[in-house]
Formats: sequence, structure tokens, C-alpha cells
Amino acid sequence: MRDEEGNDTQVGATTDPQGAGRLGFDPGHVVQEFGWGDDVDDALRAEIEAHVGSELVDEDYGDVTDGVIVWWREDDGDLTDTLVDVQTVLDDGGRIWLFTPKPGRGGHVEHNDIQEAATTAGLHATSTFSIAPDWSATKLGNRGRGR
Repeated sequence: MRDEEGNDTQVGATTDPQGAGRLGFDPGHVVQEFGWGDDVDDALRAEIEAHVGSELVDEDYGDVTDGVIVWWREDDGDLTDTLVDVQTVLDDGGRIWLFTPKPGRGGHVEHNDIQEAATTAGLHATSTFSIAPDWSATKLGNRGRGR
């Protein structure tokens, strides 16, 4: 479809600066979900699925993925181990997002704990923002190699 100026457009395409649109996933991406529980934000999950055009795949998915979301709470175990594990399924350039309860909510994880686990796993936290009423999102990226 073309607009009035002759530019290609997509029906239903959106430049959503909130929610799933901020995560950098594209339509057609395979996004794997770790740490699902009864407390996750179902509206956010649905928004991500609508944005990529398919359901999130679970922890047992057996192929590479374009992105990973990890729901993580303070008492979920060893965050470093999980971050190492999620990197094994991720395609080059894939995105890792860590969703943690906001401060004051049960299961909140301190930013220093996130940064320490990420560093040990060969990652670093690049940005954190509110993604849902009870959840914050932290983008984790690969550490650059020294020159």
C-alpha cells in the first residue's frame, strides 16, 4: 500500500513508543520467554505477541531466537546462570530484556544485582525503564571487546 506521497506503508504498522514497541523486536521475530509465572503482565505479553505476529516460545524451544525476555524476581535463583543460558539460544544481534518487579513490589531486584549478574555473564545493562504497571525492563547487551 502507498500513501499520498507514493511511499510504501504497512497496514497496521505502528511506531509505538510505549510498551512492546520500545523493545526493538520486529514483526516475524521469534521471541523466547523465560521465567513465566502467574504474576507476569499478561497485557504486555499479548502486546509483544501482537507486535511480532506470533506467540512467545517457551524455555524448551529448540532453535535459535531473535530475542529473549526474562521475567525475574529476587528469589528466582541465580540470575547469572539464567543470563548465560539465554545467550545460548540467541541469534547474533538478538536482544535480551530482563523484566523485574518495580521498587516496592514483592520480588524487586536491585539494579546493582542485575549489573553484577550481567557483567559476570558477559553482558551489561544499557537502559532501564517502566514497561508495565508492576514491571521494569532492563536491556542487556553484549560487552564490547577491547581494542
